[in-house]
Amino acid sequence: MSQLIIGLTGGIASGKTTVANLFIELGVDVIDADIVARDVVEPGTPALIKISEHFGPSILGDDGCLNRTALRRIIFADQAQKTWLNELLHPLIRDTIIVQLKNTTSPYCILVAPLLLENNMQTLVSRVLVVDTDTATQIKRTVLRDHTDTAQAEAIISAQIDRKNRLIKADDVIENSGMINSLTNGVKKLHDRYLACITDGA
Repeated sequence: MSQLIIGLTGGIASGKTTVANLFIELGVDVIDADIVARDVVEPGTPALIKISEHFGPSILGDDGCLNRTALRRIIFADQAQKTWLNELLHPLIRDTIIVQLKNTTSPYCILVAPLLLENNMQTLVSRVLVVDTDTATQIKRTVLRDHTDTAQAEAIISAQIDRKNRLIKADDVIENSGMINSLTNGVKKLHDRYLACITDGA
C-alpha cells in the first residue's frame, strides 16, 4: 500500500482527468471513484439487481446495462429515491475504493473523486488536492464537452460544494487555466513535494 494517499478533487470540468493522467505518466497509481461507481453496477452485480428490482426493468437498457439517463431523471426529481440509491451504492463504492487503495504499490497514490468532500471521503486520504478553475470556464467547458446548456451546467455546479469552501479544505491547489505546459509543471512540482513528504516522514 502507498505511504501517502492524495485525494484529487475539483468542480465539474476543472480538469481532474487531465491532472490524473499527468500523475499516471509519472508512475503514480491512480484510483478513480467514477470508474469504481460504474464497476459496482455492471450487469450481474448484486447492486444492479437491487436497482432493477426497486425501479423496475425499464431502468435497464437492451444490453442489460444500467440506463444512467433514466436513473438520473428519476433521482433528480425525487429526493427519497436519490437517498435510497446513495444508501445502496455509497458503502459499496467506499469499500471497493479501500480495497484498491490497499493494493497500490507506488510511493504515493491518487484517489480521484469529484465528490470527495461532499461524500466525506477525505477521511480516506492524507492530503486533499484541488484542481481549480473559475466558474465561467467550468460552464463553458461543460457545455462544450457534455453538449448541454448553460442552465444545466450551472445546476450541476450548484449541486457541488462551492468553490470557496472547496479551496478552504484543500491542502494543495493546482490552477488549470487550460495551458497544458503550466499544468504539467504544476503536477511535477507536486510530485516532487509528495515524494519529499514521504522521505521526510511528513
